[in-house]
This record gives sequence, structure tokens and C-alpha cells, in this order.
Amino acid sequence: MQNPSDQPTIVRAGADEGVATEPLLRLTWTDPVTGCRGYLVVHTLVNTLATGGTRMRAGCTMTEVEDLARGMANKTATFNLPVGGAKGGIDFDPKDPRAFEVLERFCTAMRPWLDAHWVTAEDLGVPQHLIDEVFAKLGLGQSYHAAISRAVDPERTLRRVQAGLNAPVPGGLLLGDVIGGYGVAQACLGVSAAWERPAADTTVAIQGIGTMGGGAAWYLHEAGVRVVAVADAAGTLHDPEGLDIPALLDLRDAYGEIDRSRVPEHVARLPREAIVSTDADIFVPAAISYAITEQNVGEVAAKVVIEAANAATTPAAEAALSAREIPVIPDFVANAGAAAWAWWLLLGEVGADPADSFLRLRTEMQARIALLMGSWAMDRIPPRATGLRLAADNRAERLAQQGGVDAPVVIP
Repeated sequence: MQNPSDQPTIVRAGADEGVATEPLLRLTWTDPVTGCRGYLVVHTLVNTLATGGTRMRAGCTMTEVEDLARGMANKTATFNLPVGGAKGGIDFDPKDPRAFEVLERFCTAMRPWLDAHWVTAEDLGVPQHLIDEVFAKLGLGQSYHAAISRAVDPERTLRRVQAGLNAPVPGGLLLGDVIGGYGVAQACLGVSAAWERPAADTTVAIQGIGTMGGGAAWYLHEAGVRVVAVADAAGTLHDPEGLDIPALLDLRDAYGEIDRSRVPEHVARLPREAIVSTDADIFVPAAISYAITEQNVGEVAAKVVIEAANAATTPAAEAALSAREIPVIPDFVANAGAAAWAWWLLLGEVGADPADSFLRLRTEMQARIALLMGSWAMDRIPPRATGLRLAADNRAERLAQQGGVDAPVVIP
């Protein structure tokens, strides 16, 4: 697993059908205290709104944020959401004790967009509770403020959003913290179903055991899938018989790293990069962007790669995997669960009952995975191409229904 500061800044190649390659807006901010840089890229506006998380990592660049904003535009279109795509990024170490103040100053500078046009949320290095704390200090209530403020009854919508985010789920966690990982798990189970293989006969290796990777691991374990390896910043833990995922998750610290002193002796401790070559049916990169590159793509041993992290595979690496008959389920499908669910919650299509949210996401995610895997199995059409076509078709259909213009969305 790469050090995040060593990640390349690669804009995904190829013409994304129906999505302009040039973003609507790029903004660069310089922190007056630390000198670090922050970036906002608004790729598309739909109903004058865009959605996308805010990340913080040392080495974050404008091109990275631009790539991620493009992915968000595809994500919202793939799940037919009435909003465009954007992304924020800050080039700063989230473990630095000054990180919260840097995030607060960034959000203060971006307030005109956060107030009216940009709906943001957690991302790499920025947990949801932290960005909500910043929004509360700014008097904006919650990070979905730009959408909530347009609601027919903003106070009622805010209560619904907070109830959904804070709904307890088994395992002692909150629905807002696990829904993205649940979606990734459903993507894995959708692949298993496409193979007509029982969950118990499917093995998975996961790079990253934080919010997204940890949630995916939990729900895969619950479904009977053998998670045979997980990797964090300290290395890879491997057991071909299947790891005790609930026990390992209990050993994580605030940064998603597992206390090795309490891991059972029979679990192998391997270098962190060993996760890429783990013998498993499915490999889930859930930690950093550009985790699979031309340098390590030949080591991938899985039959399918499912991108839980944004832009987890470089374009050249993805092409090499396809040539080896290893399909890649792209991030704008596989990890779209949290974004899609947030908008279903805003629109009142789901509420505080986790069972309703899980059913909606399971149904919609597995339907898309079936489409992607079916096109791959029959015609060897790469899943990304099928996903982009779906996004373009959804976008065109929405505009056709609205007479070629973005009709105002009603948020109850």
C-alpha cells in the first residue's frame, strides 16, 4: 500500500460519455496561518447544486480533486440524483494538531459555495462529525446545509437528516458512518451473485479498514463472506480461513489502524503492500486514490477489483487488468452508496429506520452491479464503460423529462 503522500496526480483518461472533461470551476485557497493549499472543484451544477466530500491529506493536489469531482458527477448521474458533482481537498496532514483549525479556515473561505451551492460531507482524513462541528461553528448547522436551506421546511429536513445519520445499527455504530461501507459490501455480493456463487464460497481482501473499508468488512462478514486479508498503514493481516472482522474492528484507533499487540498469533503479519497480491476472489482498495498503478498492477491476484476508494485504479492499470480478464467495478458505482443515501434522506425517500435504507441501497446497488457484470460476461465491455453509458442515459432522460432544463428539486 502506497504512502498517501506518494500518490500520483493522474486525471483519468478517456472521454466520459455525457460528462464534460473540463470542470465548471476551480478554486485555490492558501491558508494564511500554515501556508497549506486547499482546493474546490465544481464539475457540474444541477439545480444550481453540487455534492461531494472534503478530504484532507498531505500531498493533495488540484488535479486529484478535479478527478474526484468528475467522478462525483458520474456518481450522481449513475444513481439518478438531482445534483451535480464537486469535491474539496486540503493539502495538510489530518493527524497534525492544527488540522481542525485548517479545516475551519478552509470552510470559512468557501462559505459562499457551502452556503448556497456545495453540499459536502466526510472524505479521506475528514470524518463526518468533524466537518459537522465546523459547520456548527460557522452557524450553518450541518454539512448538507446548501440543500437543507432550500427545503420547504428546513428545520424538519435537518431533523430528518440528523435522525438518519445518527440512527444506531448493530455493532454499536451509526447509520451515517456505515452506509458507504454497506454499499461496497453489496457491490461485492452483487459480483458473487453474478457468478452464481454462494457468499460463503467468496473470499475478499480489503485495503483500508477505516470508515469505508471497515464498514464493508463488517457487512461482508455478516453475510458469510470470508474476508481473508485487511491492510492498514501498519501492514497486512492475513488468514486464509477468514479473519475475525468484528474483533479486529474493535482494535482500531481513531485513524483506522489496528493494535497489533492484541491480534491473535495465528494471523499472519505481512507488509502493507502484500494486500495487492493476496489470493482472494475480490480485491477492494478502500484506502487511497491510485492504489493500483502500472508499477503494481501485475501483482493483483483477484478475479475482480471493486473500487471503494475514489479513483483507486489508474487508467493504465485498469486497462492492464481488463486485458488480464479482471474487471474493475468503478468507484462512481461501487462507493456511491453514501452519496446516494444522503440524497434519498434529504428528499425524504428514506428515514431513520436503517432497515429501509439498507433495503433501498441493496436493491439499487445490486441492480447496477448485475448490469455491469452482465455486459462484461457477455461482450467483455469494461464495467466503467457500461457505468458511464448508464450515467449518460440517466442524465439525458432527466433533462428530456424536464424540457431540456434543470427543474428545481423539491426537498420536503
